[in-house]
Amino acid sequence: MTARVVVDPRASELAALRRRATPAEALAFFDRLPPMPATEMLGAWEGAGLHTGHPLDGLLEAVGWRGKRFDGPEAVHPLVFGKPGATFSVNPALAPLALGHPGLARSASRFATPALALLSTREPKARLRMTEFRGVVTATMIYDQLPINDVFRRVDADTVLGLMDQRGAEAPDYFFFTLTRERSGERRADPRGS
Repeated sequence: MTARVVVDPRASELAALRRRATPAEALAFFDRLPPMPATEMLGAWEGAGLHTGHPLDGLLEAVGWRGKRFDGPEAVHPLVFGKPGATFSVNPALAPLALGHPGLARSASRFATPALALLSTREPKARLRMTEFRGVVTATMIYDQLPINDVFRRVDADTVLGLMDQRGAEAPDYFFFTLTRERSGERRADPRGS
């Protein structure tokens, strides 16, 4: 007797979108997903862009972005960089992509991790709330110093689809990304050596 593998249709659709997606396809998938409770966002999450032709596609990965860390509703680290066992948080208000220069960060990717370490912070730079977006109340990360909300929808228990809602951006100009829950108890390193 062979075991039957059940594949979640949402996970299958996300896998197809990771290979190739238009902004309209990504938004339609986002709109079909159920809300994500803020309480279930706690912990460390590994991030990856969902490439739709947005100017930020591939930028975070090129500069060593690892993901996000949610320590509590008032303590969110939106930009975590580094490798397992040696991560650090960056202040998004100081990062080149926040300054409207994604090309600068992309062209300097080989120097990015050491340079980003200089922008590191131990302080959280975002909050986690339940907000309504596109008619659904769901977990949302609100940046402290930038006009950006990252809105999350559940793909499965360990995967969410994120949509960056930046002031001035409207459909189809959203940046999409995925977060996958990290299961390891990794140690965070301070790049400043203290």
